Amino acid sequence: MLAEAVRDSAGRFGDRAAFVADAGWVLSYRDLDRWSDEAAVGLHHLGVDHGHVVALALPSTPDYAVIYAALAKLGAITAGVNPRSTTAERAAVVEVATPDLVVATPDLAAGIPSGLRRVVIEPADRPETILIDLRREHHDEAPPVLPSDPERLVAIVFTSGTTGTPRGAMFGERELAAVTAADVGDRTDGGGPMLSGTQLAHVGFMTKFPWYLRVGSTLHLLDRWRAADVLRLIADHRMATIGGVAPQLALMLRRPDFDDYDLSAVKTIVMGGALSPPALVREARRRIGAAYSIRYSSTESGGVGTATGFDADDDEALFTVGRPRPGVDVVVRGADGAEQLTGEVGELCLRSPTQFRGYWRDPEATAATLRDGWVHTGDLAYLDDVGCVHLAGRAKEMFIRGGYNVYPLEVEAVLASHPAVAEVVITPRPDAVMGEIGVAIVVPRAGSVAPTLDELRQFGAERLSAHKLPEAIRVVDGLPLTPMQKVDRATLAAEEARTSQPQPDAS
Repeated sequence: MLAEAVRDSAGRFGDRAAFVADAGWVLSYRDLDRWSDEAAVGLHHLGVDHGHVVALALPSTPDYAVIYAALAKLGAITAGVNPRSTTAERAAVVEVATPDLVVATPDLAAGIPSGLRRVVIEPADRPETILIDLRREHHDEAPPVLPSDPERLVAIVFTSGTTGTPRGAMFGERELAAVTAADVGDRTDGGGPMLSGTQLAHVGFMTKFPWYLRVGSTLHLLDRWRAADVLRLIADHRMATIGGVAPQLALMLRRPDFDDYDLSAVKTIVMGGALSPPALVREARRRIGAAYSIRYSSTESGGVGTATGFDADDDEALFTVGRPRPGVDVVVRGADGAEQLTGEVGELCLRSPTQFRGYWRDPEATAATLRDGWVHTGDLAYLDDVGCVHLAGRAKEMFIRGGYNVYPLEVEAVLASHPAVAEVVITPRPDAVMGEIGVAIVVPRAGSVAPTLDELRQFGAERLSAHKLPEAIRVVDGLPLTPMQKVDRATLAAEEARTSQPQPDAS
């Protein structure tokens, strides 16, 4: 499906820009097809074949899209590695992927386990140099033509388990076709300029690449997300939609020069990955003059779940994550697995043709998440009497900081080894920009001076990505315990929630 979409888009859109690199140069639809053909032949000469897994430790540049397309043309499986991950995190992902080949840039090759075959490439600095070492000797060859097979596995998209252990969600031709159908409907062209708000290894690109191809979009890529750069691109290219995660939008609105940008072309705002506070929705609609849709999904759902309507009333638009999108079934189940009545809180479960097939080489995790055809999200929710989904918390301790999952146990395992720390718990605190931030509740080691926040962050930075590091610290004499003598995380989270609330004016 992906290979056919690349070829079809080349015929339909030709020299239209498919991707625009951060440096400004352009990759056309025609060259995406031609160069992915040549790269596929080069990879085939390196021994990559149908069913092989190739891990991509690459930045989010047009190179990534070309090699992903090339691997699809060979029937190989792409395992994306987030370029923002640390060396230790990259190594953990690659270890789970067990790839037949790793393709990496020199800076991202660090941490790749020894013994694995690898190809190290330099990111292109202009269109002609994309994957040049793979392509240079194969201009006159074509990759093999694969038979249509909806069951063919295409991509492994990595997420983290409850302890931060990487898990690879598997998607095939069938699921990518379903995602495309969900996002496109009957629309076949006119995609226009768009901005990639996530890394290309994220589910937002890995499963939606065929959709971008089918609508003929021009996807602008950023090496690093910065509010000023995003606002400039949206204004200069007259983008009709602002997409991303709510904290990104909050950062844009907080720019002192926000009103200097001409955003009059923006008609819709689509935000997922993290909760959109009601105040943010109101402010964005007022200042941008665009309709706002909140999206709820997960990696396991293929990036398709629920949505608030662009024309929804405030009860839906401000306080829910909307209704199931077409083709998506939603149910809320209690601890006993029974379906909950309207208004009753339970675990939110999704079912749709877009959902993952299971976790790569992890049958136990698959069985825990994918039960009787339903994806168990681990999020607590309830349905109201008009069918809208209200999130009520999380069954797991995981929280979301700026659209990225943070798993306290993973962070605690690193920070607990600090020489001045006796005990540490990471708990979320609501935040107006990031949605939630991590707070380190620290019990100092006897005879030691409690570490500062900067010291903790520096200590953890070698093992943890920046979004996982705590952004506040509270030093305590001891941790609250439940009757079962476990850390009372609910009490700690409630205390932080109270801390984040505005205090009444004493005057």
